[in-house]
Amino acid sequence: MSIHVVARLDEVPPGTRKVVEVAGREIGVFNVDGELFAVRNRCPHMAGPLCEGYVSGAVSSTTPGEYHFDRVGEILRCPWHQWEFDMRTGQSWFDPARVRVRAYQARIASGASLVATDEAPATTTDAAPPAEGMVPGPYVAETYPVSVEHDYIVVDLLSR
Repeated sequence: MSIHVVARLDEVPPGTRKVVEVAGREIGVFNVDGELFAVRNRCPHMAGPLCEGYVSGAVSSTTPGEYHFDRVGEILRCPWHQWEFDMRTGQSWFDPARVRVRAYQARIASGASLVATDEAPATTTDAAPPAEGMVPGPYVAETYPVSVEHDYIVVDLLSR
């Protein structure tokens, strides 16, 4: 079975996370303003506990002294070496020439059945564009689709 109930929705309110074990893997479930993300708790750089890291946003600048903070709550930093990963796509921003992690769709589907269907959930390919001057890195962290069904958070390990 690839679909796993991991928590009640009220256990992961907006701005929080919960690390759970699913099929022998630690996965961090993050609630960013009501949007859910699931990321494997393993940094692809040196296997650090990625989901224990600091959650922030992206800083961009078009001119010296002028800074913009965007993508608030969507960037996860590994606590060991501060490598940054986009929770939406798994893309690294620390070493854009070599580091990348896999990204998975996360969604909320209230009232949907937990019975597996033949229809696979749509894969999100509309990633937010990187801040100006940023280049995708070589590592990609593993992420997993997330949905809410009957007020439960559900992670699908097979759908990417």
